[in-house]
Amino acid sequence: MATVERTNEVTLKGNPLTVIGPRLKVGDKFPTAKLTATDWSTVDLASFSNHVRLISVVPSLDTGICDAQTKRFNEEAEKLGERVKVITVSADLPWAQRRWLEDNGVKHVTVLSDHADMAFGDAAGTHVKEMRIEQRAVFVVDANDTIVYAEYVPEIAQHPDYDAALAAVRALLGQS
Repeated sequence: MATVERTNEVTLKGNPLTVIGPRLKVGDKFPTAKLTATDWSTVDLASFSNHVRLISVVPSLDTGICDAQTKRFNEEAEKLGERVKVITVSADLPWAQRRWLEDNGVKHVTVLSDHADMAFGDAAGTHVKEMRIEQRAVFVVDANDTIVYAEYVPEIAQHPDYDAALAAVRALLGQS
């Protein structure tokens, strides 16, 4: 299968970048991929099936917006409870992710690394070719692996729409 490359869909401080992978949309099945946990074990995204998932994709935890995004979803994860799995994906090395988690007291988000082969980015359409990082994005996936919310943030240096993503999660939980 040919690699899909998308141009003019994302910028970094106004500079256009190329994204590898399909642009997922509401109604699509969320792809599976193998990622690396902070202890270097392999985690298959399929292991989170049967749960509502909020998947927050960030370029690097060591940048201001990514830091804020992950902390915000950590706070929300605590309120949402066990029915929701909040997962953050970046291409940071697992030991850098572990250090960030420990330094920031983040305990309610599962942080996974796509550093090994960018399989997640290629499947979810978030692999920024020029920098080998992830495009900022947020997906809400139901317990049957169907995407109910998808946001690809067009400027990497912008925050996602937290309220819209959280509203999608609450709708799945039957909350308003």
